[in-house]
Amino acid sequence: MIATIISDVKKHYPVLLNELVSIITPQYGGTFIDCTFGQGGYTKKILDFKETKVIGIDRDIESSKRAEEIEKKFKDRFIFKNIKFSQINNLKLKNVNVKGVIFDLGYSYTQIKDPKKGLSFESVGDLNMKLGLNNFSAKNVINSLEEKELEQIFKYFGEEKESKRIAHNIVQDRKLHKITTEELVRIIESSKRKKNYKTHSATKVFQALRIFVNKEISELINGLINATKVIKKDGIIAVVTFHSLEDRIVKYFFKSLSENKSISRYMPKNNEKINILKLINKKPIIPSKKEIYENPPSRSAKLRYAIKQENCYEFETDIFDKFKDLIEIENFSKKL
Repeated sequence: MIATIISDVKKHYPVLLNELVSIITPQYGGTFIDCTFGQGGYTKKILDFKETKVIGIDRDIESSKRAEEIEKKFKDRFIFKNIKFSQINNLKLKNVNVKGVIFDLGYSYTQIKDPKKGLSFESVGDLNMKLGLNNFSAKNVINSLEEKELEQIFKYFGEEKESKRIAHNIVQDRKLHKITTEELVRIIESSKRKKNYKTHSATKVFQALRIFVNKEISELINGLINATKVIKKDGIIAVVTFHSLEDRIVKYFFKSLSENKSISRYMPKNNEKINILKLINKKPIIPSKKEIYENPPSRSAKLRYAIKQENCYEFETDIFDKFKDLIEIENFSKKL
């Protein structure tokens, strides 16, 4: 769930860039947090406006190389932190008026093609899929978790219809040898009863494993909660998603906090019900036909944003209860 999807390693395509800029209005200055710095596409655009500052965050240490280039050019206006975006509330922001927090939940071309990360079904060798600051790899997941657990990961994180057959065949095969990337692809392809010639057979299982290995469900939920804490009144949270599971979480979080949720005891004594967030558009913003033509992977992108209405740090949210089934699946990782 990190960094903008791009279709050409030589050219960077920050998805929905113009739309994002029109929402966060960096031309009026302010401090922004780029929670998925990646290759720096959003950050560089924001820094084009002279009165801005950017804090770039990325769990992938490889992003620090690109960050160093930007730090040299914008010494007083840009800093980079190699942390997970769920830890945004640990940044020293007490006296900082954060105007906008940006999340871009896609993967970059360089990440997908990096053989060390093993994110792609075209990779060879050991399964990995770690984006950084991880405790286990896809190799641990595939070779250690129980059949029923694997089935649920594939079904709910990848929406894989053949999850039961695939999980069963993995468990049978691993009795004979450790499962590698190539072996996993073979198992998936042989397990499929119906072939989809538009999408590779392994796409959904690999998506599910990436989500599970990087704990992307709890990471996103905590990221949204903590972003809402650190921004000030009138600050904006903007999120670009690339698949339905992410979008469902973002949509629910924004909707729930814009519909008369109660602020904590730290608000004024009258304890009135107020909306923490305000939605301008209930429907997501999607790429134009022109953008999709120039960068086909952007076709699945959706941009949602919300505006904070009150200066508060503590608030109530039921989002963990709403997605508790997904969190329970994510907690299978405690065995690893």
